[in-house]
Amino acid sequence: MCLAIPMKLVKIEGNKGIVELSGVKKEVSLDLLGEVEIGDYLIIHAGFAIEKLNEEEAKKTLAIWEEIGTLQKQ
Repeated sequence: MCLAIPMKLVKIEGNKGIVELSGVKKEVSLDLLGEVEIGDYLIIHAGFAIEKLNEEEAKKTLAIWEEIGTLQKQ
């Protein structure tokens, strides 16, 4: 099973982007997406941005991930 996670695009450098989640930054390829802008939430998988999400959906997904992490710590 593969997991992908939403991350916020904070910088664009050609066909590469820098995404951030909880202070962790990662360089990803933007080759699989069309137009993206700084501030967009992107689904990241294996170093590639594979989908653009609206902010509301991204935040819902991140809240679920946070809840799962909290449950695992109990």
